[in-house]
Amino acid sequence: MTAYIIFQGDVTDPDRYETYKPLAAQSVAEHDGRYLVRGGLCVPLEGAAPRSRTVILEFDSTDAATRWYESASYSSARPIRQAASEGSMYLVEG
Repeated sequence: MTAYIIFQGDVTDPDRYETYKPLAAQSVAEHDGRYLVRGGLCVPLEGAAPRSRTVILEFDSTDAATRWYESASYSSARPIRQAASEGSMYLVEG
């Protein structure tokens, strides 16, 4: 079943986040993931407004998404994102 990685957060260090983006993109491509959403306009229809940045990745399965998250290539990028932003990341099966 298809799986999605969803990140919602606020970028606190834009320069550092720019360093993270190509590293993350390369790691996603290496694991056959696809970007569905990368920032962009987010309009709240019900409830509180979300954080300022939403990223949605699609993988073929939860196993594939987990392999990406735990991969060496993403493990080297992750600390950069964590230092450059605040937010939540989660895996959703769909």
